[in-house]
Amino acid sequence: MKTVVVALLAALAIPPVQAADGDVTWTVRTASNSLGATRSSFGYDVSPGTTTSDAMVVANKGTEAVNLKVYTADGYTTDAGQLDLLTGDKKSKAIGAWVRPTSTAVTVAPGRTVEVPFTITVPADATPGDHVGGIVTSLTAPDKTANVNVERRLGIKIKLRVAGDLAPALAIENLDADYHDGSATVSYTIHNTGNAVQTASQAVTVSGPFGWFRADATGIVTPPELLPGESWQVKVPISNVTPALLLTATATVTPLLTDASGSTTALNPVTATATTWAFPWMITLLVAVLIALVILVVVLNRKRRARRKEREDERVREAVEQALREKDTAH
Repeated sequence: MKTVVVALLAALAIPPVQAADGDVTWTVRTASNSLGATRSSFGYDVSPGTTTSDAMVVANKGTEAVNLKVYTADGYTTDAGQLDLLTGDKKSKAIGAWVRPTSTAVTVAPGRTVEVPFTITVPADATPGDHVGGIVTSLTAPDKTANVNVERRLGIKIKLRVAGDLAPALAIENLDADYHDGSATVSYTIHNTGNAVQTASQAVTVSGPFGWFRADATGIVTPPELLPGESWQVKVPISNVTPALLLTATATVTPLLTDASGSTTALNPVTATATTWAFPWMITLLVAVLIALVILVVVLNRKRRARRKEREDERVREAVEQALREKDTAH
């Protein structure tokens, strides 16, 4: 029977988590201990080869006991720009491999809470930089009406910043510009080529030769936080663009790096450019007419030369025939 995940990590950011729907009767939150009392998620600065211990609290708000699976998994950014975690059947390489709950299952009685301890063991050869994932509670039950198993998950985000050289970097890739009827569309890919989680501010402009007739994009949507190695597709429309024959599109991305305290630092901006043709319709029509006239003149000239050649060939042929007749008469 197929398994469908219907409640995804509603607790990744804000504890405690309320029920995602009528069938989710439990909540999860970070434990209150020496590492923090009111944390919205788990975050640690760690060194390779070290071990850290912490705990998650599971509370049952229902009237019946819940039997939950507990596991950890690596994170990724969805196409909707949300952080999600790999499902339990997928292999993790970082958080899901380094973080281990003391138990892979927990039973919580109605109205009670249970603390689920876990340990973080960072390998000695762990890659420096940010690693993001989470710890998940999961309940799978059959849905008889749909004939599928439905997995409902609640989890809490875990972010590790492994000591070493932190090298945040973003790249703009595949920049392309297109012009049509007074509007331009600039598209590109933001690629997190560094080892830190980053988002970015963006600016996009389109201008004619020598920077004339500049038009700025407005309301550009901020990309989500991208994990190291991830990419995000951007498409920016710009209206009221002057068709100045050759347009230059410029995209500027300023990486934004958030530290453990929540402070955001803007790094050196990254810029890329692309060009596209933009002809005013009058000029386009004039060029088309001129091209048609040139083609017409060429065709007419070719026909004229062909007719002139035919007449010359005919004259030569008649002269030769006349000469031959005169020769025969002489003999």
